[in-house]
Amino acid sequence: MSGFVGTVVEAWDELRIHKLRVLLALIGVAVAVTAITGVTAIVQMLNQATHETAERQTGRSVTLDISAYPRGASAPSTAQYTAEYDRLVERYGIEHASRQMWTELPFRFPTGSRPVQMQVVDPSYGTIMRLVPEQGRWFTDADTGRYAPAVVVNEAFLDSLGATDLSGHPTVLLGGETPVRTEVIGVYPNMWPEAPPEAYLLFDHYERWATPSTAWGPVAPTLKAWVPPDLAEEMQPLLTRDLRASLPGTDVNVMLPQEGWGAIDGAMRWAALGIGAIALLLGGLGLVNIALVTVRHRIREIGIRRSFGATSGRIFFGVLMESVVATVVAGLVGIVVAVAIIKNLPIERVLGTGVQDMPPFPVSAALVGMACATGVGALAGLIPATVAVRVKVIDAIRY
Repeated sequence: MSGFVGTVVEAWDELRIHKLRVLLALIGVAVAVTAITGVTAIVQMLNQATHETAERQTGRSVTLDISAYPRGASAPSTAQYTAEYDRLVERYGIEHASRQMWTELPFRFPTGSRPVQMQVVDPSYGTIMRLVPEQGRWFTDADTGRYAPAVVVNEAFLDSLGATDLSGHPTVLLGGETPVRTEVIGVYPNMWPEAPPEAYLLFDHYERWATPSTAWGPVAPTLKAWVPPDLAEEMQPLLTRDLRASLPGTDVNVMLPQEGWGAIDGAMRWAALGIGAIALLLGGLGLVNIALVTVRHRIREIGIRRSFGATSGRIFFGVLMESVVATVVAGLVGIVVAVAIIKNLPIERVLGTGVQDMPPFPVSAALVGMACATGVGALAGLIPATVAVRVKVIDAIRY
């Protein structure tokens, strides 16, 4: 151990002596490590943003879409659907589950009454679908006991009310046989520029105050269930069996989300490693050239050391460690720079989308950068170390 430490100290002293010769090469390695570490970190953050975008469309991984559509004219009541869905959630210990149903309800805007497409859901729907309003808030469990309904609407709905924000606590009449005043508690962006007014309503409020349109036919709510990924395939046939037994006369379907994001993640990761490898290769070539020149200037020194009993292994390892120590120092500098850049980078602007669960700077990216820097240093030191070992003592002294 003391021999290794002594070799490292000796290598550091040699770097200090020849610091002007290796400075430019080390700058290249440091920049390369900064690139590979930063790109690796950004790719991981981009993967998180990609996953969150997908989860806003299909639900968290893994979200099961459970449905039981009636075959004939007669259909189970909403209360029956709710009872059976609650039984499934309790039986299998599902922590996050939400009923979901599309319908159309009339609202009385200042310009007149008009039908609005609604999604009737439970509070857990926002967690499952990563739905975070830009203004206001999403539903909570406490909202189910409100004495008046509440809605989360899109920007087009808010514009139809003649409001620009929620500072005035805007309300609107939910029409039907018994109109009831409804408070707007949250606003989310329009899905496209010319989107019509849309809204979310709690299922309990729908059952209590809404008058469903008969044009939509039998009411058949579905269920979204966020389950552990390793249990999803096992639960799929069990949920199908139980729901078919409890709701006869319905077509039961338990759908798993489509896969494919893993391949995208792998491609991004390999692309990042490829970019970093090219950058490190360029920095390593510069270091090899500088090291060869340095060895040629030290031939006399190496010959004298050999004449005093230094073995070939000691000479080889000493010259090799000079490159390794240099690249390790450059790697540390590159990682520090990469962390500083990533921490001060406007990630949402770079990625083009918001990240709800922003991951910390990945330690794996720093480890990859250090491993690559050390590996390049070892490879760059092989040729100079081999040249140093082949130096003959008598020739070196005459040099």
